[in-house]
Amino acid sequence: MTTVNWAILGLGSIAKSFASRFNVENGHLYAAGSRSLEKATTFSEKYNIEKAYGNYDEMLQDEKIDVVYIATPHSHHFDLIISSLQHGKHVLCEKAITMNGVQLQTAIDLAKEKGLILAEAMTIYHMPLYQKLKEILDSGTLGKLKMLQVSFGSLKETDPTNRFYNKELAGGAMLDIGTYALSFARFFLNSQPHEIVTTMNLFETGVDEQSGIILKNDRNEMAVVSLTFRAKMPKRGIIACEDGYITVDDYPRGTSATIIRPDGSSEVLEAGEKSQALNYEAQEMTNRILTKQGNDYIQLSRDVMEIMDTARAKWGLHYDFE
Repeated sequence: MTTVNWAILGLGSIAKSFASRFNVENGHLYAAGSRSLEKATTFSEKYNIEKAYGNYDEMLQDEKIDVVYIATPHSHHFDLIISSLQHGKHVLCEKAITMNGVQLQTAIDLAKEKGLILAEAMTIYHMPLYQKLKEILDSGTLGKLKMLQVSFGSLKETDPTNRFYNKELAGGAMLDIGTYALSFARFFLNSQPHEIVTTMNLFETGVDEQSGIILKNDRNEMAVVSLTFRAKMPKRGIIACEDGYITVDDYPRGTSATIIRPDGSSEVLEAGEKSQALNYEAQEMTNRILTKQGNDYIQLSRDVMEIMDTARAKWGLHYDFE
């Protein structure tokens, strides 16, 4: 194999962003699938995609497809991941990758059984800035990691019919914006948290509207995470070490970070482009398929899902998904 053929499954707004900027070395955007052939045809014509399918199962039977990018609402991810893997396709799935840890472990096990790569399209794992920050932290020049602070406030319109507030569609702040904040925290924590303290407020539809989460691991590293659907807050991550701290604004697609040392001196580190965020994910997936490497980040996705499961259990909030 010298070229990896991609297919998009689900043609909403994130799929449009993926297709409009697709520029992957050794990658070819080959097919687009929807539940409507008319929608798939229109989408394919607009983005110069060779094949259009109005049925997911029919698309997955196409032997030319190597990898599927799943861009549906996350309440449908698990079934589509399983179906894609069963048809022998590698999978890059939008976040949150599944609804809970049981689903994710089932998918991971199936991918391993089939010899396929399963990955979450989490920008934080793929933006070039984060690789540079990890190198700085691992070098020890800032001393030991002590504390992380992560916030994300998204002011959603108060509409109980919207999917963000729909419990049947796995709405709520945790699965929508919390996955970014927790992925940021887990990416930099040196081990999985074993202590979780949390509280939240419910929206009238029974989903989590806002929450505070405190994490602590066996190295005494801590993270404080703040989420809300009903107030605007900066998407800001702070990484505090013994000999300085790092701030990252707009961290889901972060391209710039500021390092501040105890003496007040500072430096700005820049890497990557926001507009290429989805291409970074697709390029890494393509490279791993061609080189037959596993996905190093699926363990982080599993850890984040475990944190979310634990927090929701403490809230007494459960989704009826197997």
